[in-house]
Amino acid sequence: MNTPDALLKAVLTSRVYDVARETPLDRAPRLSARLGHDVCLKREDLQPVFSFKIRGAYNKIAHLSAAERARGVIAASAGNHAQGVAFAARTLGLTAVIVMPVTTPEIKVDAVRGMGAEVVLAGDHYAEAETRARVMAGERGMTFVHPFDDPLVIAGQGTIGDEIVRQRPGTLGAVFVPVGGGGIIAGIGGFLKAVLPGVRIIGVEPEDADALARSLAVGHRVRLEHVGLFAEGVAVRQVGEHSFALAQQVVDEVVIVSNDEICAAIKDVFDDTRTVMEPAGALSVAGLKRWVGEHPEASGTLVAVLTGANMNFERLRFVAERADVGQAREALLAVTIPERAGAFHAFCAALGRRVITEFNYRLRSRDEAHIFVGLATQSRRDADAVVERLRAQGYETADLTDNEMAKLHVRHMVGGRAPDVSRERVCRFEFPERPGALLQFLDALGGRWNISLFHYRNHGADYGRVLAAFEVPGSDDAAFDQFLVDLGYEYQIDEANAAYQKFLS
Repeated sequence: MNTPDALLKAVLTSRVYDVARETPLDRAPRLSARLGHDVCLKREDLQPVFSFKIRGAYNKIAHLSAAERARGVIAASAGNHAQGVAFAARTLGLTAVIVMPVTTPEIKVDAVRGMGAEVVLAGDHYAEAETRARVMAGERGMTFVHPFDDPLVIAGQGTIGDEIVRQRPGTLGAVFVPVGGGGIIAGIGGFLKAVLPGVRIIGVEPEDADALARSLAVGHRVRLEHVGLFAEGVAVRQVGEHSFALAQQVVDEVVIVSNDEICAAIKDVFDDTRTVMEPAGALSVAGLKRWVGEHPEASGTLVAVLTGANMNFERLRFVAERADVGQAREALLAVTIPERAGAFHAFCAALGRRVITEFNYRLRSRDEAHIFVGLATQSRRDADAVVERLRAQGYETADLTDNEMAKLHVRHMVGGRAPDVSRERVCRFEFPERPGALLQFLDALGGRWNISLFHYRNHGADYGRVLAAFEVPGSDDAAFDQFLVDLGYEYQIDEANAAYQKFLS
């Protein structure tokens, strides 16, 4: 099964539809309008286990002999393959053992157990779990079901290609497929090249797990020393032997994307489908967007295969935080301003009515202040123009949009104790969220008392929330209290707050 023609027969005689469903090929209207190309999404997130993995797992298990079925099956996986094997085994009445790393989230362990499989926790990552599973397979005489490097598994995934051919709305231009071990792109690509050889097959990999791209470049399988785990569904150090042999024949190119671009793609899919993809599941959309930007002349329908929606809930905060950056809709800047009365307001005025997404400031000295600010932008070019305009007005400005330390850590750490601050009054405010609202808020504050701390983050709510501190002499307390009342904003005096006392006062 190492050629497209040989794969074609295996796909057409596969057994996947005993359990898998034919998923729709849905047009993505918002994404299509924005990109200027007809974009369709192959909805593998709608499978019974919310992932395409059920196709290959079932096809492999359904082809086992009666003796092999009697001994049961075993697999190693921390996610979608585990559920696919467990679901297939339960359907066929087989014993199933799934070896999962001890770091696997409990929700995934419970999901596999809920399908009747025995779960064995072993090792800190997939490679160690696979080693344990293969040892157990030998000890118990069970059949090991590989997640991607098996001809029958590849053929099962190839049924997606068959459906795309039958469902296509007109001429297919390119199909974008996430790549981990290479099983799904080998299956889809092999089938499509046998039937529609003119269709471009484009793999998509994260920049920290690009084993296929590197392997194709040198003509043999490359093993990565390390892989990133954000898109854990494709976090594979080496593509499979069978899948690579086919990929060399059918993959036209591989697009590499960042985690920020993946987060933006998750948001794109949500906007069009109201479904939340897991990072690996939206990988194809991230690659499609990047490729269209580099090939505006492309023609024909572009298809992105959505491979799964088993999102870990705790990752949603990170995804939301990074989606606008990945879409070039937010720029993160470090700006130095003079530490004098009115300088804070003057800087905001220099930004104009642009939407400010984040503002972090803490007085450090009496000479200058460093501000971490996020701005809503229309494109990367728009962000560059803002930086140049600030520099032209004399502000020392550094663009931190691509700075991982800034995005992961520093933005949440701006602050600390300020030894130069004298008698600080701390308040929390709420104000209606609209373009220019932050500047209006600062206009209302005026410049009577020096602002020594300021934190604001746009959370997409109707009301903006600000933590601010002012240097207020004791003799001005009554005037300051009246000033807060006259502002007309919801506020709360909060210098007795335990968090402030321990970390900021």
